[in-house]
Amino acid sequence: MACKRNRKGMGRWWQTAVVLLPPLLLLLVGTAVGGAGRQTVVDPTGRVLDVPVHPRRIVSLAPSITEILYALGQAHRLVGVCRFSNYPLAAQALPKVGSFVQLDVERIAALRPDLCIGIKDGNPLAAVERLQALSIPVFAVNPVDIETVMEGILAIGGLLDAHSQAATIVADMRRRIDRIERRVATIDQHPRVFVQIGASPIIAAGSGTFLDDLIHMAGGTNVAAGSTPYPRFTQEQVILMAPEVIVILSKEQTTASEQVRTGWMQWPSIPAVERNAVHVIAPPDLFVRPSPRLVDALEVLTTLIHPGLFEVGP
Repeated sequence: MACKRNRKGMGRWWQTAVVLLPPLLLLLVGTAVGGAGRQTVVDPTGRVLDVPVHPRRIVSLAPSITEILYALGQAHRLVGVCRFSNYPLAAQALPKVGSFVQLDVERIAALRPDLCIGIKDGNPLAAVERLQALSIPVFAVNPVDIETVMEGILAIGGLLDAHSQAATIVADMRRRIDRIERRVATIDQHPRVFVQIGASPIIAAGSGTFLDDLIHMAGGTNVAAGSTPYPRFTQEQVILMAPEVIVILSKEQTTASEQVRTGWMQWPSIPAVERNAVHVIAPPDLFVRPSPRLVDALEVLTTLIHPGLFEVGP
């Protein structure tokens, strides 16, 4: 799961691959032409790459990248995606190259891509090094919050000559974020929110995660905030934190996920139970993928924390 700045437990491959450059160069794309049909670019992680000017065969190394490429209207370039690329529906028919944390390098190479696009958090060093040793460049984005998600969309748009499409997507995202910020600014109360991402043990979204960012933007207070991105709790600890909203993220809507909700509903002393504010989100893709749909997650979460906030006015 992708998370916010100063995160722990992230992949480490970019730490050895990053070229130290001035901040203004980090999002610069197409800095110089490196030869016929090729160009030198700097990806959002600061890495210098030699890539095709017009890449025609792209492999996506993360579900969020797949979503971005479809949103940009660049799906015709895709020749492979990672296993959990399930949105939009058409992506499910593309060849799979393993999961984004366990890439099948042989399968990727067999698809003869001229470019892979990956994500800084998750794609492993060994796989990236092997791809680059095969002369397959890996352009990576670095989403740590909604702002850098939008920066990544613009960078990929620039790389693929889809500037206008990227600008349109980002403009719409900013418009929707601004609408939420205006509404949240009128509210004095910031309910205590507990976002549960694991049932046994109970694991929550803590500080330094996408979900923590969403909670605050949606006008809530993250009761699991602290020094650990994904802290573990006992049931008694959660009860003592007295969350006013509980959001349970589940891989799918199953009896098991409803049992987690039922388990909390047996404790009427929890304010979220008293308010009937224990919610199951299944599947959780909106909330955990740094794609344009992350704004959808923000809108959903804002509505769960502040019911009725958008019922009147623009």
